Amino acid sequence: MKKLKNTLWEMKTFLLLWITQSFSGLGSAMTSYALVIWSYTQRGSALVTSLLMVSSYAPYVLLSIFAGALSDRWNKKITMLVCDSVAAMTTVMMLILLQNDALKIWHLYLINAVNGLMNTVQQPASEVAVTKVLPKKYYQKVGGLRYFANSLNSIMTPIIATAVLGIAGMGAIVAFDLISFAVAFLILAFCISIPENNPNTEENEKLQDAVKKGITYLKRERGILGLILFLSSINLVASIYDAAFPAMMLSRNGGSEKVMGLVNAVIGVTTLAGSILASLIKAPKSRVRVICNCLLFSMSTENFLLAFGRTPLVWCIGGFLGWIAIPLMNTNLDAIMRLHVPEQMQGRVYSVRNSLQFFTIPIGYFLGGFLVDYVFEPVMAAQSDVSMLSKMFGTGKGSGAAFLFFIIAFAGIGVCLFFRRSKHIRELEKKNM
Repeated sequence: MKKLKNTLWEMKTFLLLWITQSFSGLGSAMTSYALVIWSYTQRGSALVTSLLMVSSYAPYVLLSIFAGALSDRWNKKITMLVCDSVAAMTTVMMLILLQNDALKIWHLYLINAVNGLMNTVQQPASEVAVTKVLPKKYYQKVGGLRYFANSLNSIMTPIIATAVLGIAGMGAIVAFDLISFAVAFLILAFCISIPENNPNTEENEKLQDAVKKGITYLKRERGILGLILFLSSINLVASIYDAAFPAMMLSRNGGSEKVMGLVNAVIGVTTLAGSILASLIKAPKSRVRVICNCLLFSMSTENFLLAFGRTPLVWCIGGFLGWIAIPLMNTNLDAIMRLHVPEQMQGRVYSVRNSLQFFTIPIGYFLGGFLVDYVFEPVMAAQSDVSMLSKMFGTGKGSGAAFLFFIIAFAGIGVCLFFRRSKHIRELEKKNM
């Protein structure tokens, strides 16, 4: 008990920041979830819905390489507060448009682009803030705790959002989002202190020089760069999955808004269990091996069950198998980055990492939506009821998305097998993490 009290005392600033930011994240996730449903019911198009995420990630990818260099110079606390405030203002604008029955899809694209820009600046500042308020010995545990918050939000988001949508409508969801923002904003502004670097000559360096330092660091650390490219390739496959998922769940025989909420809730419960496990177990001898094996297991299971499954039970089993190992992968990846990259370089390196690791996400979302609407659904629509493809993936709308899941399963397995053979990545196993 004494050890627990001491741990909580040492982590008190992080825990306060983590809890309030996670609460705000729940509000934002509920709004995003409801808007996916709203946009798909408006147009019935996977591409239209996937473009919501494209518009959000595009500024993040394009400008992230500069954001970290800026966040290293700027006050982390003020940066986070300003970015959150701008994002809240866009939510208020969306609510006004909605209440006046004037909300259009293009409004959401614009709002998501602004929010993506704010996240571009806030994310590296938030990452460095966690490093500054947290003792080094808790990095492994915190990786699990942060994923615990994400998984808890994944459980609650579809359940609460679906219930609130049915009872009180979109306006109530947006109101909850704004309340959660206000709580997180006030706690960060008045109750949390984030140490800043002492003034030094690096503050006067040119922006392009700061960016070059991040790039130069990754060129020198080929193992870290290899891991980033590995995750970039996985993100391409995963974002195609994300674009096709609502199209299948909302249109396939046996699917509906409730079924999509159920499967998402199962995924949330699974990641919650995985994150608890990841926060409790000891650091592995090889973090790299854990990362590769976890991703290979995920890619080898869920996509096949989504492709061949015809019932919510099978889809839920797929969600469990696909996500149970992901928290362990993320905690080890997070620990490698925090332990390997010097604190004064983290903002620069994280920003370059974000550009490299996440630039495939908007590409994947666009490809996923395009492939579902213009390739796989037309192919399946042209099949007879007795054709091999119809027997494998079913008939009707949503069968094309199931076919796509079958294809990306092999793509994901191929990516994992290719990168686990990289000598630069394997060399990280020899380093003491």
